[in-house]
Amino acid sequence: MSSSQTSRSRTITWEDPMPALQKGQTMSGLQFLKAMQSGELPSPPIASLIGMWVTEVSEGRVVFAAEPAEYHYNPLGTVHGGVAATLLDSALGCTVQSMLPSGTGYTTLELKVNYLRPLTSKTGTVYCEGKIIHIGARIATSEARLTDASGKLYAHGTTTCMLFHSEAGKESK
Repeated sequence: MSSSQTSRSRTITWEDPMPALQKGQTMSGLQFLKAMQSGELPSPPIASLIGMWVTEVSEGRVVFAAEPAEYHYNPLGTVHGGVAATLLDSALGCTVQSMLPSGTGYTTLELKVNYLRPLTSKTGTVYCEGKIIHIGARIATSEARLTDASGKLYAHGTTTCMLFHSEAGKESK
């Protein structure tokens, strides 16, 4: 077969993330995530690249979804583990973000992923539900589970995040 008979293509488009980031600095983490979920603010470019979206947002709980596809495949013929890790990292971090007041940021210190079974293009839509474990003054932890529509578990993980408080945020406390 020639490469023209087997080649495929995918076009990715996204919006400039900077206006949303700037507006997000004036909102609580929960308000920011809900604005992204509703489309008031655009999703970050990684969401377009992976093909993931937010389905649920509440304080201390966030659910992402994605449709595993052939363009996610690794050389073994299954979805690359980085896709599952990205879904987990997104749900874990956004779960922490959902608990943060305006003026507070975070970064991931540690990400732990456990893979249980492979994802393929036949898996169907998967859901990654993150839940808060602990939120302190400087450190937050959360856990997440990646499942298919029937609840079968494909991967799970935890994160530890460091919190950053702006001077304006400290004054309002």
